[in-house]
Amino acid sequence: MTDKELKELQDKLWGAADILRSGAHLAANKFGQPILGLIFLRYADILYKQHKKEIENEFNSLKGTRREKNIQDIAIEKCGFYLPEEASYTKINDAPDTAEKATLVKKAMEAIEKYNKQMNGVLPKEVYGQLVPEEEPDLLSRIMRIFMDIPEDISIDLFGQIYEYFLGNFALEEGKGGGAFYTPATVVRYMVEVLKPEYGNKKFLDPACGSGGMFVQAARYMHNHNQNAATDDIMQFVCNGVEKEPDTVKLAKMNLLLNNVRGEIKEANSFYSDPYNAYGSYDYVMANPPFNVDEVVYERIKDDKRFNAYGLPKNKSKAGKKDDKKETVPNANYLWISYFATALNETGRAALVMANSASDAGNSEYEIRKAMIEKGIISQMVTLPSNMFSTVTLPATLWFFDKQKCSSPKKDEILFIDARNVFTQVDRAHRKFSDEQIKNLGIITRLYEGDIQAFNDLLAEYQNKIDLAKENHDLAVEEENKSFNAFYPDYEKQMEGKKNGEKELAASNAQHQMILDNIESDFKETSEYFTAQIKWLKERFPDGKYQDVIGLCKVARLEGEDGIIDQDYSLNPGRYVGVVIEDDGLSEDEFKQTMLALKTQLGDLSKEAGALEKQIAANLKELFGE
Repeated sequence: MTDKELKELQDKLWGAADILRSGAHLAANKFGQPILGLIFLRYADILYKQHKKEIENEFNSLKGTRREKNIQDIAIEKCGFYLPEEASYTKINDAPDTAEKATLVKKAMEAIEKYNKQMNGVLPKEVYGQLVPEEEPDLLSRIMRIFMDIPEDISIDLFGQIYEYFLGNFALEEGKGGGAFYTPATVVRYMVEVLKPEYGNKKFLDPACGSGGMFVQAARYMHNHNQNAATDDIMQFVCNGVEKEPDTVKLAKMNLLLNNVRGEIKEANSFYSDPYNAYGSYDYVMANPPFNVDEVVYERIKDDKRFNAYGLPKNKSKAGKKDDKKETVPNANYLWISYFATALNETGRAALVMANSASDAGNSEYEIRKAMIEKGIISQMVTLPSNMFSTVTLPATLWFFDKQKCSSPKKDEILFIDARNVFTQVDRAHRKFSDEQIKNLGIITRLYEGDIQAFNDLLAEYQNKIDLAKENHDLAVEEENKSFNAFYPDYEKQMEGKKNGEKELAASNAQHQMILDNIESDFKETSEYFTAQIKWLKERFPDGKYQDVIGLCKVARLEGEDGIIDQDYSLNPGRYVGVVIEDDGLSEDEFKQTMLALKTQLGDLSKEAGALEKQIAANLKELFGE
């Protein structure tokens, strides 16, 4: 399935949500639960069919022997779960289009949970009764038929992308509430691109995991970049997630299973609970935690080593003032930041999304930041563009930690990147990173690490895209000309003497030319796009090595002029990277002439505005006599 075909399928499937809006007896923010449940049921049906023959063959071959196993155990070994007959999506879809279908879906969900303990209590069940209203009892059937359009031979990766597409759309629909369970995929992909996770007995923590997107993107990255990894290495990648919202825990568990990611999600509050004994345990930590939480009780976290290794955020003391209320942490941002740093093992790396304000926060937070900088654990800071999140319009900042850096020659330096001007506009209110923008920003980190080969490989990848587009262009032109030339002589004879024959011949020629123009346009668009990517990289790193680029990136050292100490331990990339002053290409005299012309134009427009104002006043006076 091509990217275009996948996008068309996703858009078509999303139409199911529109059907729900028009007929279901559901609140606007409750559409996600039944839709995601049906996606899961369809996934289970397709995946089980792909393994069914293998499962049944092994069951029959072992039957009656000392090694006999029940079919449920064999199924879990082969595809991760057992699907009983009553949970077949196809069978439910084929049932009569009545209100009874909601009962069939409920029983299917119950059966899956019964035979697959990891899904116990996860799947939606009761909600489907609201999808068969009395006035439209076939509503659920119509939605289920839409999901039958998902092809039976679809891969797990593509199914995971469909689920992620729906999660993202539901997050946008819910606005602020949606941001609690979903971090935009392109932001996560960039975080993963920098973190560069690897297979092999690795532990991964997300203490505010939402719907599990960090785990999924990390697993996809490892799959794409470690094609030769042994199956044992893949299985040893273990995800541990913590999420305090029960419904979101369910979304995450479904997300992991849909994407074939091994992991565990626990319902807990990460400030007061440490279900995995995180301190010093993890190879990778990633999260987009809630910003600016101000109700964390100080007494409950003050002795927790996860939070106090670098100091605790604390309110200023107010002498003589007594307050019966329990003291709270003024802002929990630095609790999250400390948690990430302390959860890492000796080779661990971390990435988190954080409010911009944390980069320059004062008082006790300043002291924590200073301690972390001097320890050397902070490796990189990146300012994101605004409008990348459904809940935050201002830019957020990515923090990256590397425990090994604390004892390396780079201990006293930090890479700063200002990515505020690198984005693709989705709509008026939302932005994202394109695939190439993720790679281009990621290559800055690779060059800083000394990986010149990665830079050359990326240039070669873009050039190969241009070369392939040219090959496809030439082949398409050749095939169109061959087809047209084979058809045209006979067609020309057929049109001789016919009424409107000349017009039809002209139309045929025009259609042929339009096809050639479209082929040329597609090639030109692709060629120009990837040429621009190559130019972007070469202009900024002409020698194929890392260098500071004004307005984009800078390596700042702890000491020295304009160093981190000089900047009062700020971690705001804008303080270090600087701003590009664009050259307009005009000489001083040309600039003066341009400004004078604009001044004259402004004067003329002002006079015109004055005349219009008088005319409007006169018209109003004539109408109302005042």
